[in-house]
Parts: sequence; C-alpha cells; structure tokens
Amino acid sequence: MEFFTIGVYNTTENEFFDKLLKNKIDIFCDIRQRRGVRGSKYAFVNSNRLQEKLQALNINYSYVQNLAPTTEIRETQNEIDLEKKELKRERLRLGNTFILEYENRILNHFDFNLFFENLERNNAKKIVLFCVEEHPEACHRSLVSDKLKNDYKLNIIHL
Repeated sequence: MEFFTIGVYNTTENEFFDKLLKNKIDIFCDIRQRRGVRGSKYAFVNSNRLQEKLQALNINYSYVQNLAPTTEIRETQNEIDLEKKELKRERLRLGNTFILEYENRILNHFDFNLFFENLERNNAKKIVLFCVEEHPEACHRSLVSDKLKNDYKLNIIHL
C-alpha cells in the first residue's frame, strides 16, 4: 500500500482530480469532520458531489470518521487562529494544543490495524487521505501521515 495526502484550498477542480488520476489513487479516504465546504469555489468537494465524481473516475470513497477531529479539538485551533489573526485557508501550521488534543483523543485510540484490514479487503494499493487545508502541516492529515510514517514505516506523498 502506498499513502498520499491531499488538500483542496488553492486548487481548481480539474487540478484536484487530475492529481488523483495521475497518481492512480484507488481509495479516497475523507477524514474531515464536516464533509462540506462553504461557498461555490470548492463545492466539488462537498460530500455528494465528491462521491459522484469519484465514482465516475472509478475511485472508491471511504469516510473515516474516527480520524476526524472533534468539534472541541477544532475549536482549540480556531482560538489559535483568532489569536494569530490567521484564516484557516492561510494557516501554515497547527497549534501545539490542537496537536496534543488530536494525538491524545483521536490518534492514540484509532485502530490502525482494522483500518489496514479494511483497505486490504478492498484491494487498496494507493490511498489518499483528504482534508481541505492546502498545506499538510496546517491540517490533521499531517498528524495521521506522521503516525503512518513513524509507527508503520510507510512512505507518505503529499500531493
């Protein structure tokens, strides 16, 4: 299995799906808490439209809700963003409080062995982890990919 991560901010619909096709992604793992984006610019990643497009491209869709940060954890990052006067779409790094909370409350309790079993059952070869932020370091998907890299010795490619 080969893992990738992808965000949507500052990309177009064509660029986004071209990255998936170019890298021959066969399973798209949506790890967002809320599977929608406000506004029309990124409406193509709202859950229903996204799933329809992925199906047309023969890419399986999986919602991995147990990797999504809770509302409370997300609020800790919102507070940090407010203090820094930084918009979510412009953020470059996650705050330490978010990182600690996410690791303690989500990552440390997630069953990666079951996750891998499910991927194997679906004959997954190339898996992408998706959330919206442009930069992986500004998103919890970087924490998931760090865990995969450090604990499972997997190489992660950020698209």
